Amino acid sequence: MLQIREEQGYEYIDEGQGEVLLLLHGLFGTLSNWEAIVDQFSKNYRVIIPLLPIYEMPIREAGLEGLVAHIKGFVKLKDLQNVTLMGNSLGGHLALIYALDEPENVIRLVLTGSSGLFENSMGGSFPKRGNYDYIKERVQYTFYNPKVIGEEYIQEIFETTNSISKCMRIVAIAKSAQRNNMATEIVKIKVPTLLIWGLNDTITPPMVAHDFNRLIIKSKLRFIDKCCHAPMMEQPVKFNALLEEFLKSPITAV
Repeated sequence: MLQIREEQGYEYIDEGQGEVLLLLHGLFGTLSNWEAIVDQFSKNYRVIIPLLPIYEMPIREAGLEGLVAHIKGFVKLKDLQNVTLMGNSLGGHLALIYALDEPENVIRLVLTGSSGLFENSMGGSFPKRGNYDYIKERVQYTFYNPKVIGEEYIQEIFETTNSISKCMRIVAIAKSAQRNNMATEIVKIKVPTLLIWGLNDTITPPMVAHDFNRLIIKSKLRFIDKCCHAPMMEQPVKFNALLEEFLKSPITAV
């Protein structure tokens, strides 16, 4: 069970000691999405996961800029330096922006199912309030094997999208992400970058991974078969093996 800490308005996971792995979840993500990484890597690294204030932030600030500001504030509060920054889906998009804004503080990037170039939001449409079957189908659409997630996870997403205020923020952030195409910016990223992608990703398809790999100078791309948009949840053993190999590589390696 992950222990959630609170400090000056921030909620986060902070486990282990050593080099910092800073993990960013996606639009419908939670801290538990990264549980398999915490379990394995907190033995040798300091694994930190801030909870992004997606559902609570002021509606006028609901967008990528507001979320990146939250991350910067958290990094400053915890005095985190020389981090390996990892993001899934929207979290990957935020990681890219942070890495470009604060290049001196990021030594590696890990992106998995990242937005920033193309994203098929909620499988092609924004969430419909009050329709449990629709939400269930859309959530399952993001997994190759829907059995990976239980009814509790689906119910949590349903309750989130059934809140008018939360749904307004979700839509605002999703639109902000769609407007923010980073094709001309990510060529400036110079740190070693690992792209771990589900071969069956329906939200950011494999072509998106190839585009990231082409544009980021020091990137390497690894696909996981029978896996969709959240490889760290759906194929944690394979994901962790790829991540461990990357972390053990010399920092200058491409």
